[in-house]
Amino acid sequence: MRITLSFATTADGYLDDCSDRRLMISTPEDWEAVLRLRAGCDAILVGAGTLRRDNPALLLRDSEVRARRVAAGLRPDLTKVTMTRSGHLDPAWRFFTEGDADRYVFSETEINGIEGLAEVISSNGSITAAFVATELERRGIRHLLVEGGAETLRMFLDAGLADTVRRAVNPQLRLGPGKGGAQFRFEPPHGARCTEERLGGMEVLTCELHPDTADEDRRWLAEAVREGFRATPCASCYCVGAVIVLPDGRVFRGYTHETSPTHHAEQEAIAKALAAGADLHGAAIYSSMEPCSQRSSEPESCTQLILRHGFARVVFAGYEPACFVHCQGARLLREAGVEVRVYPELAHGVQEANAHLDRQTDANCVH
Repeated sequence: MRITLSFATTADGYLDDCSDRRLMISTPEDWEAVLRLRAGCDAILVGAGTLRRDNPALLLRDSEVRARRVAAGLRPDLTKVTMTRSGHLDPAWRFFTEGDADRYVFSETEINGIEGLAEVISSNGSITAAFVATELERRGIRHLLVEGGAETLRMFLDAGLADTVRRAVNPQLRLGPGKGGAQFRFEPPHGARCTEERLGGMEVLTCELHPDTADEDRRWLAEAVREGFRATPCASCYCVGAVIVLPDGRVFRGYTHETSPTHHAEQEAIAKALAAGADLHGAAIYSSMEPCSQRSSEPESCTQLILRHGFARVVFAGYEPACFVHCQGARLLREAGVEVRVYPELAHGVQEANAHLDRQTDANCVH
């Protein structure tokens, strides 16, 4: 998943004022650019506080964009997402009543009154950016746009999950002490690729925090998927392939049960790398399926192995279906600061390699 943060502030860093009316910070030209940005995303997320304060509809306004989405088999509007701790949401908000869109609500508590309006996703604890990103990705979201408020923006930034940040500042608008609501400041980290432009009087800074590695990722991931076909089909586990790429360029491969009837593909590749004296810190591992998060036949899950050996990146094609366990590998890796990328367009090879399992257990699996 790619995650973009987009926000506008006053010259002194405020996202809004203290009034009960929405503060218009952006100029018409900047607002048009934001709408174009929305059109390139799959989903848009704002916190429940933003819904209470501004009551936004979060719609796509361009009729041609809406028509293209429908032609592609999508709903006309972006998927709408919000998060709440209290669970106090008003079903009359425009988030729920306007637009033709899927809607997800992440909640730490039980919610009443929005049945049939949105899918409620319970966190069973504190909502984290990693949990939100993983659950949305499981539901097919590839590009998420986060628009606020301040706490929500900070959550994704602090978790290291923001790929792009778009900051628009209105230099002509200044609130002063005591007149502003939420304040949010963003300073580009060292090494970020940033561009600046003036747009209708707004000073717009766009920073790429993580490079787009999609081409390289797909190349190595396709090799991992091919490795999965080397595994002997088994009724109790998946046929998975894995490829490790070290910072020094060395490559190690493995597949399920290659040397042991209890080894997963990631274990096999890691064992080969360690036998060669490799330091795995900063390495990338490409696995055809989400690394497992719990094991009964081994003392450590693949997720635990990846974390213990200091991998920097994990790339996989398909989330593990809930046939044997409810895997939480992607979430746990993200929460530990590991970069996770998923390319479901390569998952057809994973499904083909595991067709025997689909036939045997399909009635008991959640795909």
